Amino acid sequence: MEEPELLKLLAEGELEVRGRITGASNATLYVSVGLDGVATGAVYKPIAGEKPLWDFPSQTLGLRETASYVLSAHTGLDVVPPTVLREGPFGLGSVQLWINAPAEDSGELGLGGMPLVQEPVMGEPGAGVVDVLPPQEMPESWKQVLVAEDAAGDPVVLAHADDPGLRRIALFDAVANNTDRKGGHILRGTDGRLYGVDHGLTFNLDDKLRTVLWGWAGEPLGEETSELLEKLVTDLTAEGELHAELAGLLEEDEIARTARRAAQLLRRGRFPKPPGDWHAIPWPPF
Repeated sequence: MEEPELLKLLAEGELEVRGRITGASNATLYVSVGLDGVATGAVYKPIAGEKPLWDFPSQTLGLRETASYVLSAHTGLDVVPPTVLREGPFGLGSVQLWINAPAEDSGELGLGGMPLVQEPVMGEPGAGVVDVLPPQEMPESWKQVLVAEDAAGDPVVLAHADDPGLRRIALFDAVANNTDRKGGHILRGTDGRLYGVDHGLTFNLDDKLRTVLWGWAGEPLGEETSELLEKLVTDLTAEGELHAELAGLLEEDEIARTARRAAQLLRRGRFPKPPGDWHAIPWPPF
């Protein structure tokens, strides 16, 4: 199925609540979405189930989830699963394609790797590319983020793979100002690609980047990334195509701040470094 057809399925299909993801901070429901005999799994986050936050406007997290997909798709980074904003059983909310983890015994697969009959396959936290482990077990090619101690007082490191898909997620987070990139928010789909999920805490006016993906901090962006950012800055202007797509999901000053953030990254030519006056890693990290 081409992406426009998939988005139509998510936007117009009938939602049936199958269960609740209980570990989430806000109401997060696993649903099936069916239209014209085609069905897939999705995550439905009704805005009515969002808890108020002191640093984000109330009842905007679902809009930010959707805006994150729009940004990811428009730039070609393609690190956020297809997401729409629509009415559901509990009111307006974001509906995002469920990303199934690779599994040999998952049976016949439908859209997005969802089993047509079986229960959804949950992904491994960190998708095998982000982990907390003893220093001697860290793969040589991985990038170390920090050194800490476990509950027994033994040294451990937070580290991640030097993976191009993970690097795209890190770039997306820097532009979207993601303040909650936990290891558990990184999934690997049945297609082998890496995806980032849970983007309600994005596009804040204040710089709040918190992530477990600091391994590229200070490294050059590269020519291809610089070209992407240059186009992004243009597309976020008042006359730009992306600006029009984000209008209604984000406030005007949030769109403008995103443009300035992208321009700053382009000007510096390097991945950002952790700030000295802000908790740079979300807690818990997974």
